[in-house]
Amino acid sequence: MNDTSFPTFAPAGTTATPLHVIDADNLDAIPAAARTWADSCGFKAAAGATLCVPGPDGAIAMALVGQGTAASRKRTRFAVAAAARKLPAGTYAIASGLTGPDLAEAALGWLLETYDFARYRSAKPAAAQLVAPDGVDAERLQIIAAGEVLTRDLINTPTNDMGPADLEDAARSLADRHSARISVTVGDDLLTQNFPMIHAVGRASATPPRLIDMTWGTAGPRLTLVGKGVCFDTGGLNIKPGSSMGLMKKDMGGSATVLGLAHMIMALNLPVRLRVLIPAVENAISANAFRPQDILTSRKGLTVEINNTDAEGRLVLADALALASEEDADLVISMATLTGAARVAVGTDISPFFTDTDDHAAALTAAASRIKDPVWRLPFHDPYEDLIEPGVADLDNAPAGGMAGATTAALFLRRFVDRPYIHFDIYGWNAAAKPARPKGGVGMGARAILDALPDLLGL
Repeated sequence: MNDTSFPTFAPAGTTATPLHVIDADNLDAIPAAARTWADSCGFKAAAGATLCVPGPDGAIAMALVGQGTAASRKRTRFAVAAAARKLPAGTYAIASGLTGPDLAEAALGWLLETYDFARYRSAKPAAAQLVAPDGVDAERLQIIAAGEVLTRDLINTPTNDMGPADLEDAARSLADRHSARISVTVGDDLLTQNFPMIHAVGRASATPPRLIDMTWGTAGPRLTLVGKGVCFDTGGLNIKPGSSMGLMKKDMGGSATVLGLAHMIMALNLPVRLRVLIPAVENAISANAFRPQDILTSRKGLTVEINNTDAEGRLVLADALALASEEDADLVISMATLTGAARVAVGTDISPFFTDTDDHAAALTAAASRIKDPVWRLPFHDPYEDLIEPGVADLDNAPAGGMAGATTAALFLRRFVDRPYIHFDIYGWNAAAKPARPKGGVGMGARAILDALPDLLGL
């Protein structure tokens, strides 16, 4: 991880152009010196609209950015961040229009808007820089932005450069940065160390499967993050159609998100004992690929009938969750691009999560609202347990019927966890650019978790 690649605020003390954030419901807030110019230019303060106001010498004296109406703000996050790419090159400082959490949201959004995935082409960075507003925790916001950039870069990188071994390298780099401890179990050693389902899913790939295990911190509550690291998913022998395979480089989005969150936690030096577990595999096709109707025995001893090799994420997560439960963790959180059913339920902009603990759900919901990282609770519905019990084995990895797919997948995972547990079924991708969230890989739920940790863990 190279600090120079992370978005930062302009250095303190930099001469900056005043930037006024204007509510479309209150155009009278436009500074008096700019009202005539704004009127003549037809500036109505629509969300993300910008206007440069010249001074007597023709140079830019101030700039305006719209945040829309109260109604439109319910539809748009990070509207002010759009100014980072619309304003001319220079340094700007928010002079009016925002306070408190809204000011922090705008500042973070500005940092995130400057992201550009440039590994394979020349970058075109945003030309406008922002001075950290007074009253915001600039260091914290820059750390959060850095974690999000890590997540985006990992997801955006194609599998030829982000296979299981490359994902291990990324985890090792993060561990080195924060003096964390890391161990990795690779290939047939997974069988020796009793991770049979991780091995079964990944054994058909030319790159051996592995379990990445990173730990950090020596005091405080134990938090274990488990991220799905399926670096590409062909669907296995139940091969996906081409239209469904096009975004499968993002099937390691859960691992990318927990690594980004881990960076935030470690860089902020939170008082927790952190563990990160990532089963990193490629679900490929070859003569030794696992098959439909195979019955696998998991690390926990539960047997699993394979009714669809394209439901592989829950298999690798199950072995990792079983390992997480062998330690006295105070909280286990899994994150995975797991089911299409979750997208049908809540779309691509919301991170659905499952928990049996109402206090955890309340803490996450409140945090998500505060920091504009939307989440939604879905049910661990116990009456659906029989749907994942096939009769010939303890569990079915792909229940027939096509109903409640996100819930049955979550119930499957819950069978392997004996600790307080939250599961996120995320998407990890923006189909179209939005303020602070360009098209491509994106972190989902991590900022909400970070903000909720004091309540989740009693910090």
